[in-house]
Amino acid sequence: MKMNEWKKGRGLLVFALAFIVNYQFSVVHSQEQVVPFRYGDLDQWVVREIHESSIIGGATKLLYEVGPRDTIVGNIAYTNQGGSPWANSNVMAKVAGVVKTNVSVFPERRGSGWCARMETRMESVKVFGLIDIEVVAAGSVFLGTIHEPIKGTKNPQSMLMSGVPFTKRPKALRFDYKVKVMPQHERVRSTGFSRKTTVAGQDSVAVILLLQKRWEDKEGNVFSKRVGTMVQRYSKSSNGWVNEATYPILYGDISHHPDYRDYMRIQVEERYTTNSRGESVPIQEVGWADANDTPTHMVLQFVSSHGGAYIGSPGNTFWIDNLKLVY
Repeated sequence: MKMNEWKKGRGLLVFALAFIVNYQFSVVHSQEQVVPFRYGDLDQWVVREIHESSIIGGATKLLYEVGPRDTIVGNIAYTNQGGSPWANSNVMAKVAGVVKTNVSVFPERRGSGWCARMETRMESVKVFGLIDIEVVAAGSVFLGTIHEPIKGTKNPQSMLMSGVPFTKRPKALRFDYKVKVMPQHERVRSTGFSRKTTVAGQDSVAVILLLQKRWEDKEGNVFSKRVGTMVQRYSKSSNGWVNEATYPILYGDISHHPDYRDYMRIQVEERYTTNSRGESVPIQEVGWADANDTPTHMVLQFVSSHGGAYIGSPGNTFWIDNLKLVY
């Protein structure tokens, strides 16, 4: 075979191999199905106009909820609007007849649309110029609902209905994000009814996705097994926006998986739901489900501090946009 014929033949072979590889990549890529959450583009918000009690200043506060564009005027307990599956940490409280709000989630302009901004803040109640209660309030957006009005600071998780019915098996969660994390290596704990203290360890923002298989016993207790897990924490500020961040969902018992972390562990009474009797009860996770099981519910939460109720670093900020599932 002449040299130029050999080169020509080799070129055709390389072209054919490249075509095959590119074709296979295209087939794999085309098999990916991306499904946005309802209102997951965060371009639509309900604005609530709440009037706080005159004894604490009588301010008018705006609370924002992810849902169809609308404005609600008046001290009205909120229920999810327009089929929105989303709730957040913006709430109206009414304790001993005094109306107070917490606002830690905000819509923010991003290009031609909007995103959500969650902040960890100090929230206080002042009576006659004196601080009666000061608490750490983290910003959170999550699937579920809130029982309004909030009637106290005891056991705040019991005021939430965490998660929504869900029976599919996505392979990943995808979203855009931006993070600002405070650099100090301790967090603030302030419940409003005890002195302010510090908690060791740097704060971080977090994303938690749990696929659960739930059931209820005859006494109304709710149990679950963990079908799927995705927990991501950010302990450093990002350099601007990170677009289309994609995190795989791990199925079954992941306690020996190389990506397993202690904060992914089974939670016995970490979250609450409403049982068939209309009672708020803890979701008691009792173990890992089989990797091939079908879930009954999805828990998904984005939060600006990870330490639990009334613990965090004021100034932590978490922006999110374009929330999707990948199949």
